[in-house]
Amino acid sequence: MQLGTQDKDFFPKNMTEKFRFIKELGFECFEIDGKELVEHLEEVKQAIAETGIPVVTACGGYRGWIGDFIEEKRLNGIEDLKKILHALKEAGGTGVVVPAAWGMFTFRLPPMVSPRSHEGDVRAIIDSLTELEKTAEETGTYLYLEPLNRYQDHMLNTQEDAVNIIRQGGFQRVKLTSDFYHMAIEEDDISETLKKYKDYIGHIHIAENHRYQPGTGSIDWKRHMATLKEIGYDGPVVNEGRIRGEDPLKVYQESVNFMKQFL
Repeated sequence: MQLGTQDKDFFPKNMTEKFRFIKELGFECFEIDGKELVEHLEEVKQAIAETGIPVVTACGGYRGWIGDFIEEKRLNGIEDLKKILHALKEAGGTGVVVPAAWGMFTFRLPPMVSPRSHEGDVRAIIDSLTELEKTAEETGTYLYLEPLNRYQDHMLNTQEDAVNIIRQGGFQRVKLTSDFYHMAIEEDDISETLKKYKDYIGHIHIAENHRYQPGTGSIDWKRHMATLKEIGYDGPVVNEGRIRGEDPLKVYQESVNFMKQFL
């Protein structure tokens, strides 16, 4: 497994300097914003060549969700995601992380009645993935479908929810993003869920139960990292959590050191 990171506010802005900084922290790969990848592809490729730090995945950076209520936004999202997949192919990445939506609606807050039926939700997600899978096949990349917790989205909350979409659509280029933060809220047991859906897992996101850097919360990292090894997962493990501490660089470095003992 390779420990990776998303971008942080205290990382350098220059692309090559950013990649060098990531490497110095001890990370082995980078998950880039999709818009930044598309707009700065040549700079990204140069940074990869100079540092040896690969861009493995993209996350975010598109104008609409694959399950968006507004059709124009959904179609804009598909258009942008296609561009991101093509850029990932050029950069040597494997795929893009796609939740159904984020922050669009939740049954946990008023009005608690969705403007669209469950059947409509499923249809929108499957239609989007069906269109995007064509580009994924063309580029040799994947769509890493990510369930979010019930407070951030209403459509896909558990790993099972996402697997049902993959099965229903018969998708070959769609895999799971298993995010430990969301799983800590939604799954009865993270390790048992990883074992159950091991054949569908394509990508891992990590953050603590409270969304901050690993090593500062209650998740049993030793057990769950051992489970990933047991099921044969050897891909990226990307930290997308927030950082809490007076010195962000110091506490993030401590988190890197903490996680590396389990990989």
